[in-house]
Amino acid sequence: MDFSSKFYAILGLFAFTLLLNVPFGYARARAKKYSFRWFLYIHAPIPFIFIARTLSHVQFTYIPIFVIAAVIGQILGGKLEF
Repeated sequence: MDFSSKFYAILGLFAFTLLLNVPFGYARARAKKYSFRWFLYIHAPIPFIFIARTLSHVQFTYIPIFVIAAVIGQILGGKLEF
């Protein structure tokens, strides 16, 4: 995989991870803290991110970038008010 295709794959996965976590962050913020639902809303997106990372052949060394994207998405979703 050359640099540009790897860069765009990582950028796309970063955006996917962030956007996927926004609705879960919104739901998490409205759940009782440390309840089963709260725990579920934090961990439910992980299998989808794992599948996307695996299918795009992105290495393990980039996982911290996706963790940062997930945390940002959870925080942004928690701050949303409709």
